[in-house]
Amino acid sequence: MTLSGHTYPEGAAAFPHRGLLGIAGLAPHEILFLLDEAEQWVALNRQPHKRDDRLAGLTIINAFFENSTRTLLSFEIAGKRLGADVVNMHAATSSVKKGETLIDTAMTLNAMRADAIVIRHGSSGAVRLIADKVDCPVLNAGDGQHEHPTQGLLDALTIRSAKGGFLGLKVTICGDILHSRVARSNILCLTSLGADVSVCAPPSLMPAEIEAMGVTPFHDFDAALKGAEVVMMLRLQNERMEGRYIASPREYRHLYGLTLERLAKATPDALVMHPGPMNRGIEIDSNVADLLGGQGHPRSVITQQVEMGVAMRMACLDVLTRRDRRVEGWA
Repeated sequence: MTLSGHTYPEGAAAFPHRGLLGIAGLAPHEILFLLDEAEQWVALNRQPHKRDDRLAGLTIINAFFENSTRTLLSFEIAGKRLGADVVNMHAATSSVKKGETLIDTAMTLNAMRADAIVIRHGSSGAVRLIADKVDCPVLNAGDGQHEHPTQGLLDALTIRSAKGGFLGLKVTICGDILHSRVARSNILCLTSLGADVSVCAPPSLMPAEIEAMGVTPFHDFDAALKGAEVVMMLRLQNERMEGRYIASPREYRHLYGLTLERLAKATPDALVMHPGPMNRGIEIDSNVADLLGGQGHPRSVITQQVEMGVAMRMACLDVLTRRDRRVEGWA
């Protein structure tokens, strides 16, 4: 089977996994398969009629034990554009708040016979725990400090649409690397595809032995930006702005904020990325976040990331339910 010039194993062998719990464990060709599958949905979503009913009759539950407006909305739109019945479960109104255990919640969700469950949880490993207790595919929408696989995939899709490929591409990721599941999934995804990834953070926000993930660590942002073709900024979480991680937001911006002057140290056509929501004026200045490039090509692709997110999540929902829909070659 060939898509976008890439050759894959036939049928279910192209992506044999029952769910998507992380980028870790995915082969490069499996990542590329998902990226290529998403391309059709990028095209569909740009049409006046944004509907494909291949998941008609299926029920998808978005179980969000941790709030995230944009990720929940993206998954909801993805499911509905594929024709599925989408139900959102918010932790604030769930029985989890009343003391129900995660395993009990998993068993309850399973008894409802959903066809796919999208889970976001504040604890690392919680998604896998639920996945082990249910009979349908599970998609990880972020668990603790572990992973956020669809974010890594949508970022890769955004980069490929602008740069064409990954081999040798110089990517710099800057911000709270220590706590960021987005950083972890992006590192796993981009290094697997052959990108040259550097990470930059204050010493207090840099994981120990990060080199083991195949990246080059920096504490000097100016040095990390030299020659970068993609600059990915991470949100500095408000709850971590004071105390032992950083001295103050003002000092953080001085040392690690992406300004126009600092961006000039990267390549002239370097992409600017951010998973959102942004702290404008802290990790990224507004004139950088909204930066346009020459000849109609954007330098900042932050809104494109959002667009690619819907397409990527449509691809994941489609691929992971093919076996149960008895799609030819997947049953």
